Amino acid sequence: MKQQLLHIFNSPSNPFINEVAEKSFKAPNTASRLLPTKEIASSTELESSQSLDRQEEIEQVISALFSKKARHVILEKKEDAILLESKGFGIKEDASFSLRDYEVLYLMFTKKLKLTIDGKQVSFEKYVNFASKRDKDAWARFLIFRDLRTRGYVVREGFGFPIDFRVYDRGDFGAKAAKYIVFGLNEGKTMSIADLKEIIDQMARMGKEAVVGVVERRGEVIYYKVGKWRPVRPQ
Repeated sequence: MKQQLLHIFNSPSNPFINEVAEKSFKAPNTASRLLPTKEIASSTELESSQSLDRQEEIEQVISALFSKKARHVILEKKEDAILLESKGFGIKEDASFSLRDYEVLYLMFTKKLKLTIDGKQVSFEKYVNFASKRDKDAWARFLIFRDLRTRGYVVREGFGFPIDFRVYDRGDFGAKAAKYIVFGLNEGKTMSIADLKEIIDQMARMGKEAVVGVVERRGEVIYYKVGKWRPVRPQ
């Protein structure tokens, strides 16, 4: 019986792999981790991003507050919840609408959300620290979410793997199911091939294309499309 091998490759045809913006980072005194302060992209990438993301733009600044009862960020205005939901953000349950921490960080980073906790407006850096206390992978989730949204993809909560997202091809959100599952890994984290294979197998059984997003130490995200390869015996 032919042995199945896990094959991870960096494919130029993979839609997640294109010109990657150069990034500049520094670590402020208020946080022990690297926080992004500036991004520089080529003119070609910027033009492409602007043409793809016009429908994703959020013009106004949205006000939100952290609900201790719900333990999530909620919006102050119903119309803002309707807007964000149409753009692929948030979780709607019955009459409530809330944001995940990585969505909050993305909207704060892009200066589209003002957040209040206990009556005081909080900064992006403070919410990074707050989110990281709730979830050790909060920073990695944000970096992957931000990178994919910047590239024009609608990104939704995954299926419960350690760090995973459902990713909709451009124009598919609201019309088709998510095409990809992006499974995130921090650079240097150890995972056995057997465990990774089991995760990929589960994604394949769902009919999704599996992509591994590796978060490098400087905050850059590199994507690898994942599949199985059967070696062919020579004739």
